Parts: sequence; C-alpha cells; structure tokens
Amino acid sequence: MPKLNFIDVFAGAGGLSCGMEMAGMRCLLGVDHDKHAMATFAKNHKHADVYCGDITKLTKKKLFELIGDNKIHAVVGGPPCQGFSTVGTGDPGDQRNSLFLQFVRIVKLTEPEFVVMENVTGLLAKKNEKTLQAIFKKFSSLGYHMGVQVMSAEQYGVPEKRRRTIIMGTKINEKPIFPKPSHDTILANTFVEARTVGDALKNLKAPNGELYNHDLDLAKVSDPLDEKRLMKIPEGQGIRYEKDEKKFLPPKLRLGVDWKNLRENRFRQTKYFRLDRKKPSPTIMTHRHSYYHPVEPRFLTQREAAALQSFPNDFVFEGPLSAQWRQIGNAVPPLLGKAIGKALMHMHKKREESLLSKSKGKVETDIHSIRGKAFVYGEA
Repeated sequence: MPKLNFIDVFAGAGGLSCGMEMAGMRCLLGVDHDKHAMATFAKNHKHADVYCGDITKLTKKKLFELIGDNKIHAVVGGPPCQGFSTVGTGDPGDQRNSLFLQFVRIVKLTEPEFVVMENVTGLLAKKNEKTLQAIFKKFSSLGYHMGVQVMSAEQYGVPEKRRRTIIMGTKINEKPIFPKPSHDTILANTFVEARTVGDALKNLKAPNGELYNHDLDLAKVSDPLDEKRLMKIPEGQGIRYEKDEKKFLPPKLRLGVDWKNLRENRFRQTKYFRLDRKKPSPTIMTHRHSYYHPVEPRFLTQREAAALQSFPNDFVFEGPLSAQWRQIGNAVPPLLGKAIGKALMHMHKKREESLLSKSKGKVETDIHSIRGKAFVYGEA
C-alpha cells in the first residue's frame, strides 16, 4: 500500500507526526509559529517542509508550493478549540476562534480523507458542550463522519499517564475507528502491563551511541538545602502533608511551614516528588521542576522527560533549555500518535478493500448477465 500523506498543523515539535511516521505514514508539512519547535520539527522530519509563522499568512498559493501536487490523506494537529461555539463563530475577539478556523481552512483547501485533532480532556466537560457540537457540525458540513474519544497514553505503550481528547473525522468510512489499547489492558486473556519509568530510563542512547539533550549539569538542584532534603526522599515519594515532612525529613531539614493554615492542610502539589521506576510517570509538564529523578538528587534531563513521552532517543530537540522543556511537555506522545496513524491506515485499507469488493461484484454480475443472454435460443 502506498504511504498516506499528511500535514501537521499547530505541530509543535512534532510528537504526533513522529508517531504517525512510525506507523508508516508520511509527513509532508509542519506548521507552527514557534521558531524553536519548528527548528526541532525540521531536524527530525527530514522529508517534510516547514512553515514557521502566522498561519493566517499561509496562503493557498504558498500551501500548494509546499505540498506540490501530492494527495493529502490527513490533516492533523492541535488547534485551540475552546473559543469556538455555536453562536456565530463564538467571540470574534477570541483568537482561538480564528486559529481553529484556520485549521478548517487548510482542511477545505486540501480535502483530506481524514482529520485528527487533539486537545485537553476539558474539551469534553459540560461547559464546553456547545464547542464540541460546533466542531462536529463544522466538519459534518464538509462531509466528515465525526467521533471523539479520550485516549490514555499509558494504554498505548507510553510510560506516562497522560489523557488527551482525540477528535477524528473520516470522509471514506461510515464512522471513525479508534485504536484499541495495547497496554494496561487485557489482551488474549492476559493483562499487559503498562510501560514504566524504569523501562524508559533503562537506555537513553541513540542508535549511533550518542546521548542527545541529556545535560546533567543543567539538571542539578542549585540550592544545597533542597539537594539535602531530596536525598532523604525515597523513590516514588514526596512531601504533600505534614506527616510526609515528619516521616522523611529530620528536624534541621524541615520546611518551616505552618501546616494548620495551609488550605486543606496540604500543599497543592507534592514537593520533592521522586518518580517511581515501577510505575508509569505522571503527566510530563512544560518545565523541569515538577518531578525529580527516582534515585539521584536532581531534576530529570530533557532526554529523560522525552523518553517518558515515548520520543525515540535519536529525536533531537533544538533551542534553549526552557524551549526544549516546553516542546516536550506540550507534545502528543509519539506512541499515541503511532496508534492513531495505524487506525487511519486501517480505515483507508478497509475502504480500499470495500471498493475492490464492489468492483469485483459488478464484474461478476456483468459476466452472469452476458452468459445468460448468450444461451437464449430462439424457439424453433
């Protein structure tokens, strides 16, 4: 089967498209305004073009200069959706409306078989019901059969708990077919464990033996007092309640917090939280300060965070440290993207087989008809 071509809009570093290429699809173009993310995209998508800039200035002429006369099978990406509603186009002053409508414009221009949009799980909240209805209505008017599903990354081989809303549309099938979980689920009467932090951190070297974006000096904890406290925290633990502080820290290292006056007598987020090598990671954020290494007294490196997001070890991130963390934290985990890509290829194949079956049926009918007529004799 020839490769299916796609465009990644609001692509970021390209986690979704990285995964879809793993599935066997081909990315022709990445679009985003973030120069560091697009530098990363260009470095890791050797056969794709890049448009870095204001999407409203990506004209029809420029778009087709970039993709040529290639058929586009899918337009994918993470357009901001929450501002889009059924009241006209929502608040005309809300930039998210125009950005979502730019995604729609590219779909109209390229007429793909499939559209895929990823968003936060909050899009399915009651307060966003009109937004979701408006999105479905918009794409239904273009001939797409729409579906939505919350997908949990750890169920698709990603060593991280991360939930994303995936909206999928197809022009060539009766309804979208979402990928089935491969991990953290029962398959063939056997429970397949989720991949863990330990699995991800076992090997961080690229196939050529290099370690990319693994800056241990930048992962150091700068405050000696914080480092001492961290050395007292066991793997998989942190400090959220007073009992945690008393359990893990000797009096001289305690935080000096008035626990009784804290809201709900606890920290909003656990401090000094070490990851657990026996479990999937919590959701990777856009900065390095959320979690600490399971056993070493330091933050994670960018490479370690990328591995937890399921990026291949030879996927190299460009830009300063803060930009790299933003790209990693905002990305769709590639193995989630791979599952989505496989689902699109499966839907495309089903359609091809259906058309082939129909055409064969017609040929057989025609032959029977011809043979039937050939054996009609005139009465003597």
